[in-house]
Amino acid sequence: MNTSLVHDRLPVPAEFDVDLLVVGGGINGAGIARDAAGRGLRVLLCEQDDLASHTSSASTKLIHGGLRYLEYYQFALVRKSLREREVLLESAPHLIHPLRFVMPHAPHLRPVWMIRLGLYLYDHLARRRHLAGSATLDLRRHVAGEALQPGFRRGFAYSDGWVDDARLVALVAKDAAERGATVLTRTRCCELQRERGGWRAQLQGAHARTLTAHAVVNASGPWVAQFLQQVAQRPAAHEIRLVRGSHIVVPRLFAHDFAYVFQGEDRRIVFALPYEGEFSLIGTTEVDVAGDPADVHIAAAEVDYLCALANRYFQRQLTAADVVSSYSGVRPLLRDDAASASAVTRDYVLELDSEVPLLSVFGGKITTFRRLAEEAVDLLCTRLNISYPAWTAHACLPGGDMAGADFDHFEYGLAQHYPWLEAALRRRYARAYGSRVSRLLEQVRSAVDLGEEVLPGLYQVEIDYLRREEWVTCAEDLLWRRSKLGLHLPPDAAERLDAWMARKPT
Repeated sequence: MNTSLVHDRLPVPAEFDVDLLVVGGGINGAGIARDAAGRGLRVLLCEQDDLASHTSSASTKLIHGGLRYLEYYQFALVRKSLREREVLLESAPHLIHPLRFVMPHAPHLRPVWMIRLGLYLYDHLARRRHLAGSATLDLRRHVAGEALQPGFRRGFAYSDGWVDDARLVALVAKDAAERGATVLTRTRCCELQRERGGWRAQLQGAHARTLTAHAVVNASGPWVAQFLQQVAQRPAAHEIRLVRGSHIVVPRLFAHDFAYVFQGEDRRIVFALPYEGEFSLIGTTEVDVAGDPADVHIAAAEVDYLCALANRYFQRQLTAADVVSSYSGVRPLLRDDAASASAVTRDYVLELDSEVPLLSVFGGKITTFRRLAEEAVDLLCTRLNISYPAWTAHACLPGGDMAGADFDHFEYGLAQHYPWLEAALRRRYARAYGSRVSRLLEQVRSAVDLGEEVLPGLYQVEIDYLRREEWVTCAEDLLWRRSKLGLHLPPDAAERLDAWMARKPT
């Protein structure tokens, strides 16, 4: 994939410090910063916390079309998502990979003909280049049936993609930075004033400053309306509905690599996914919330709900005591007339201020972030009277430039090049960094050169790389967002890592 662009002089007024200020370091903000920087715009992104600290690290980790959205006749959204699924699978084959889903059939919830029709549409609404089509399964003979209650005899299989969501945000932001964008974490935009056809912004936090920008993007997710009203002093044309989605992590419920999709008596869909080798991930719930979107935690009723639904399908029965970890995030969904949170659209709206260049992002989902970013920057380029073309549809993310997008072949090559690297560590590096493993291990010639093993499986060379290259400033950034090592380490791991980092300043 071509990842280089050459631009002439920008026809944007030079009196502004930057052409574009992006507020929000979730997937949409990072995607817009990347797209704009790749077109030659001078971009600065600020995020009040770490990258992907909130909604963008609390998803079900799926790159998918949204099979259940067909039930609400959202065919355009599903088609758009399916097309993006293919683009993303090619852009980061180390980070995004195919996942086969099994749907046990509960006859009293949906008839066979309805499921088959839905899967036929899912197979054919967009072209598939990397994923197998749907199929009917005999669960009495299929390996996925072994973990299920014996009453489930028939099932259906289909394909989607899996992604480490927080790591995806980091790589998108990294690509933006390598194309010229400035990325500031722990930095909040607290004041925005119109000035000479643009904006004067006051930033607070780790990188406090005042700057001027010709255009601003409000990609603050659950805070989008609040930012407009309190910081930009502008009314919001759209309302959002804040919905908490919670997930639980339990010891592995099945030994194979298939995922499951279940339906409850309330007709909600819940997934059970293989997770981090030793675990299963179950979610999500959908609960309307109010208050601070940063202060969200799973409720006991949500844990009970997820355990109860899993127990209807799996032979192994779960209780709250089996939950080893959980996470919750707030989705900023476009408010519509839907009675239930499940039925609210996952599509997005881009609101561009007609007086000054201020674009706000309402709604959206992780699968469509690239398309959303492309549309947003197209709108801004029109508003700024520049005509640089879209480019991200055929560009790899950092580490994704593998020949033929074949991860297994790539990992085999790593084994030949680094025979001294322990297999589990090599596989983790391959998944996290892709072709950037060579940059991570640039000065490493043997296991000794990895440096101090600060925590089990975490060496100094990786800590230094993430602090230098990916905006890591504390243990939580590294253990839960740049990786999921926190699941595998002792309870005091974060404290120990923070203490080590304090002794080893960058």
